[in-house]
This record gives sequence, C-alpha cells and structure tokens, in this order.
Amino acid sequence: MKTFEYKKTSGNLLNYDNNSKTKKGQKKGYKTAILYLASHKQSGFNVCPMASVGCAKSCLYSAGMGKFSNVQLGRINKTRWFMQDRKTFLNKLIQEIKKFEIRCKKEKFKPCIRLNGTSDISFENFKLFEMFPKIKFYDYTKIYKRAFNFVNGRYASNYHITYSLNEDNRKEAFNILKMGGNISAVFRDTLPKFYDGFKVINGDETDLRFLDPKNCIVGLKAKGEAKKDYSGFVLESYPEALVA
Repeated sequence: MKTFEYKKTSGNLLNYDNNSKTKKGQKKGYKTAILYLASHKQSGFNVCPMASVGCAKSCLYSAGMGKFSNVQLGRINKTRWFMQDRKTFLNKLIQEIKKFEIRCKKEKFKPCIRLNGTSDISFENFKLFEMFPKIKFYDYTKIYKRAFNFVNGRYASNYHITYSLNEDNRKEAFNILKMGGNISAVFRDTLPKFYDGFKVINGDETDLRFLDPKNCIVGLKAKGEAKKDYSGFVLESYPEALVA
C-alpha cells in the first residue's frame, strides 16, 4: 500500500451540528456529530468504493465549510491517518465520542453520530456501536452488502443505514426497498410524493434518518454540482412520478 505523509493532530475529528440540516435535529431533541473525511480518492485512498461517475462529480465534499482549502487539507490528513494508523485514529475517535456523549447529557440532547459524512467506510467492523449503546449511529451507503445486512438485522440495534440510489444501482436499491429498507435519491427540482410506487419523504428537513418511516425513498434536492448532473444520478421529477 502506498504511504502518504500525515500528522496525528490534536484537533477534533468530529464536527458538531456544523450545518443547517443537522442543526434542525436539535428541535427534535438530538445533537449530531459527523466525521468528515476526504471523499472518494481525494486523499490518495478510495474511501467510497462504490461511488458512481455521477456521484463522484456531484459530491458535496466541497459544500459549506468544505469549500475552504484548509478544511479540505484537514480532511485529507484525517483520512490518511485513518488509513495508515487505524489504531491511534480509532483511539482518538473513541475518546471524542465519550466526550460528545457527556456533552449531550449536560445539554439535555440525545446524541447521534454519522461517521461517514463524506465517505463510505464499514465502521460496523470496528465494534464502535456496541461500545456506545446509548448513542444512535447512522449512515448513507452505496455498498449493497452493508444495506442488505442492515435490513436483515445483522448490525447493532443502534445503527441505521440508508442505501443511496445512483445511476448504476437501481436494481439493488429497489431490492432494499422491497425488503423493507429505505433508500435516498436526489431529485433535480421538486420532490415527488411517490416514485415508482414508493412514498417519497423530504430528506432535507433533518438528517435524522433513523427516525424515517420504513420502506420509503428519502428525497433530496440537487445541490451544488449535482444541479449540473445528467448522468442519471439526479432524477427528474416527471409528472408520472407523482402517482403511486
């Protein structure tokens, strides 16, 4: 494996309610912490193994604070640290999760954490969720096996996964729906009420995916570079999509 220079920083790995979407969750009693790594191959390591062409081009990696070069460099450093010295990275992450849990208790919030803010890593393999049973963990993924295992009850009960639809995985996505799971889908303009017979909910209202009703499509409006996508990753809200 190729090695890259990195630093074991003393700064936080997790970001706390640092965007408008996660802040909305506070109205429902939740405080959210997110781990942002350098998406796809930005760091020299591929942390989004199933990213499609449309997904990679439409990634929100540079949205919000991610547009600043110092933030991007920080995410690259964190990713290289995780990939090359996982033990010390996870030790620091565990300590931060402990502090976050204490902070939430003091502020009277229920804690939730999304470890794949801009990545698609199988964190379930590191037994983190079992260590913190009172914290709700959640993620989006394009790795079918992860979503399949989730809907079949093979992960910790405090971990929730939403499978992400793209231009290459329609069959797999609708299999997850048929099994009772949820998928996310990006729409160009307005969100339809139904899409291919499945109810569409507004996923931009909060990021608390574990509160979503089962067996539905989490609709997200195209943002940033996604507005320019015509690969099939971004769906069109045709009139017929509005009919169940």
